[in-house]
Amino acid sequence: MTQEVRQTETSGKVKAVSVADYIVERLAGEGISHCFGVAGDYLFPICDAVDSSAKLQWIGCANELNASYAADGYARIRGAAMLATTYGVGELSALNGVMGAKAERSLVFHVVGMPSYQHQRVRKITHHTLGDGVFGNFVDLSAGAACCHAVITPENCVVEMERVIAEARRRHRPAYIAVPSDYALSPVVPADVKPIVARSNEAALQKAMAVIAERINKAKSVVALPAFTVLRLGLQKEVQRAIEALGCPFATTLMEKCVIDESHPQFAGIYAGAASDPKTRQLVEGADLVLDLGGVNLNDITTAAYSAKLDPSRFIAVGLNDVRIGDDVIAGVLLADVLAELAKLKPSSAPYRGTPQSLAPVIGKPSDKITMAALYPRYAAFLRAGDTVVLETGSTSSGVTPMILPDGVRVEAQVLWGSIGWATPAAFGVALADPERRTVLITGEGSHQLTANEIGAMGRFDANVIVFVLNNSGYLIERALEENPNWTYNDLAPWNYAELPKALGCADWYTARVTTLGELDEAMKSARASKSGAYIEIIGGKMDMPPALAYAHGRLKAMYGETP
Repeated sequence: MTQEVRQTETSGKVKAVSVADYIVERLAGEGISHCFGVAGDYLFPICDAVDSSAKLQWIGCANELNASYAADGYARIRGAAMLATTYGVGELSALNGVMGAKAERSLVFHVVGMPSYQHQRVRKITHHTLGDGVFGNFVDLSAGAACCHAVITPENCVVEMERVIAEARRRHRPAYIAVPSDYALSPVVPADVKPIVARSNEAALQKAMAVIAERINKAKSVVALPAFTVLRLGLQKEVQRAIEALGCPFATTLMEKCVIDESHPQFAGIYAGAASDPKTRQLVEGADLVLDLGGVNLNDITTAAYSAKLDPSRFIAVGLNDVRIGDDVIAGVLLADVLAELAKLKPSSAPYRGTPQSLAPVIGKPSDKITMAALYPRYAAFLRAGDTVVLETGSTSSGVTPMILPDGVRVEAQVLWGSIGWATPAAFGVALADPERRTVLITGEGSHQLTANEIGAMGRFDANVIVFVLNNSGYLIERALEENPNWTYNDLAPWNYAELPKALGCADWYTARVTTLGELDEAMKSARASKSGAYIEIIGGKMDMPPALAYAHGRLKAMYGETP
């Protein structure tokens, strides 16, 4: 690493690399090409380093929360992202997004510029503080949203960056990196440290595989549940090869939608407890052995209000770094290595072959008003191979995820953390992370109102997202999750959504406001043909909800408990 902290000028003289430059270049080495953030004076050295870098581009967002959501979306595609905010006011504004990334295992390096060490040392009263001369007030808060953290100095910079990167990679969760502004401009003290590369303990791996193979051979029926972490780690091909080698059926929860193409002959459907197709439910809940590949999250949403009937004793859970079999845990085993070993196994019987499922039929006459029964099949028909669809928390996710989607479609949704407003900036991050794919955002107006200003950044940085906004007069998800849907707090300010792109600087975007199925069909054609972004406002009914959400509406006591 010593060479990385020295640069040669054109004159031939060697100059030291600053802490800020080192942090930026080291994170660029993790496959990151963009830095999302909002500038601030304590952050200026980091901003300057990003702006001066040939490897990273500064992506200024409308606010820090949006930047954290965008970084989350970016990390889901690239495997890691960089988020930069200023001390206190900036970092705290970003914490909801960073915590969501932690919940859903999205690796975001959150870099925060602190007041100078000189001011900290003498307890100066400075802006963005509580006025008490204490500068550690926010470190614990931001560190709590991450899996590891470091306060960087010139002396520890090289060592701490390697430690933090390695730990964040191991746990695949956010890391918090704070650096005082004067230290950021100081030269790095060289250290002979090599990047830490995670590897399985070979003996532990062989032990785990022996137990797994034995359980597979003894089981009369096996089903695989590939987890959402497979997507985060980019192991889709590896998990598919493992499942094909096993020959068993696989199912996914809402968090793993399209992790493997749904036309795959071994696909057994979406598992969501009592809301599952009966055959899918029987395959999963009746299996002698359930292979949890990556750590499936069985929460209230993925189990349809805790309606799942699963026996933990039948599970083998392969985590990111260990294998759990009942109460026994075999540590030091990487998910990628287990998948590679599973792919070497030979099936004991003919591979499972499910009944191929086709796209839902598109229904309704052109003159008909838009209903959810007609809208969601149209979304499925609109999507094509090479699209990444970003689904907002709420009625959107519950409407799209049960639909069979075309091969080659990738789905991103924040099912566990469920922060409304996430999807709009996340779609921006997704679009920048992989511009070769077309990003499609499907959201409702309630969520969209929180973060709609990031549409301006989409236009500024040529992120040509296709945006669908459902305008149904309020928070449909909230109306569905309580017995009385008509409380005034579920209402919204009536926006003219289709006019937003132009107001936010996206003058060349295609925009439309549609009220009938015919208008929607024509708008979808125009959006697909658009070479820039597209934005379609869809007018729907106030209480017209997709079936999965209607099901949840009927199980409120199961979701939230009995009223005392």
